[in-house]
Amino acid sequence: MLSFMKDVLAVIMGGGAGTRLYPLTKLRAKPAVPLAGHYRLIDIPISNCIHSGLNRIFVLTQFNSVSLHRHITRTYQFDNFSGGWVRILAAEQTPVSKSWYQGTADALRKQLFQIQVPEPRDVLILSGDHLYRMDYSEFVRFHGVHEADITVAVKPVNAEDATRFGILQADKEGRIHSFCEKPAADQLEGLESLDGPRPYMGSTGIYVFRTKSLVETLRKESGSDFGKHIIPNAIEQGMRVFAYPYEGYWEDIGTIRAFYDVNLALTGPKPPFDFFAAEWPIYTRARYLPGSRVLDSTLTRVFMAPGCIMNKAAITDCVIGLRSIVKSGAHLHRVVMMGADYYETEAQKEENQRLGLPDMGVGPGSVIENAILDKNVRIGRNVVIRDHARMEDEETDSYVVRDGIVVVPKGAVIPDHTVI
Repeated sequence: MLSFMKDVLAVIMGGGAGTRLYPLTKLRAKPAVPLAGHYRLIDIPISNCIHSGLNRIFVLTQFNSVSLHRHITRTYQFDNFSGGWVRILAAEQTPVSKSWYQGTADALRKQLFQIQVPEPRDVLILSGDHLYRMDYSEFVRFHGVHEADITVAVKPVNAEDATRFGILQADKEGRIHSFCEKPAADQLEGLESLDGPRPYMGSTGIYVFRTKSLVETLRKESGSDFGKHIIPNAIEQGMRVFAYPYEGYWEDIGTIRAFYDVNLALTGPKPPFDFFAAEWPIYTRARYLPGSRVLDSTLTRVFMAPGCIMNKAAITDCVIGLRSIVKSGAHLHRVVMMGADYYETEAQKEENQRLGLPDMGVGPGSVIENAILDKNVRIGRNVVIRDHARMEDEETDSYVVRDGIVVVPKGAVIPDHTVI
């Protein structure tokens, strides 16, 4: 571990209700949403922290946090001699505050006492729903060299994407002199900072604060969000706020469309994010599953997790999650299948038959395209789920359509011969 990283504390924001990722967040917190068939979103920032030599990590949670707590507890155990830990800071009522977290800054404000207990020199603030690799030690080193109060990791973006980011402008040394959170398209003129097709500097929502500056700012400012309130106000008050340029892959997985596209991009020969990078693996819970079994099936550009059974199936451009079962004659095209939490026993399958329920997985003869199948779903035989591109959003008891993608929620049942 680099010596200067011993005085850094990481705080990962667990997010709010995650409405843009609904129904994947119906029963779980946003950082607990499965990713790439094998991981969860929270594994990305925690793995980056570990590889960067940062092993004191708080995760702030609030909504549907049971599965997130369970995953973190089972996965991230440091030995007694490392001094490292990953701890949950859940929203709670106290004599000082009886309200839930009202935003990113408000969440840290309510946990200032806990954040100061380890006596960190700097606090690294991260999101739980981004996909990227970053060596935070380089970020923190840049922050220290520039003697900054706040440093913001930024990436170049085009005009189309700029409205989704906080757009900032900085001088030649990197000191930020203006910050506009998610400007409208007609407000972009004059906010350019770079040449070329991506002329705007967009905030990635990754910050490092000098602890003293963080405490003073949160106590003085009442704003609830870093991008909307805290950072613009800090710039106005003359604090040293700097931009750290980041050119690597970075993607916000905050919507159903973004989640779907990011997953399917992994099936190509040269994915933009490589889970096979040996020098920087992404950690997750060890499950000790058997290798997947593929019987007389055709698989084309498939990203498959362990423990699956594919039987006489045709699968193209799909992500197939843990313990997924696809039965004879089924066809899947551009599907993100999250798999299952357990295997059904023969006794359970007999009970399914008695109750008229399909077994977990995709039943015989079913044809599914452009869909997300959450965990433990039961798709009957000869079910058809069609492409809903350019169709309006819809919600029923058994499925939801968002951004033209059919999402079958966790544990849902789609009976035999259903057509969606």
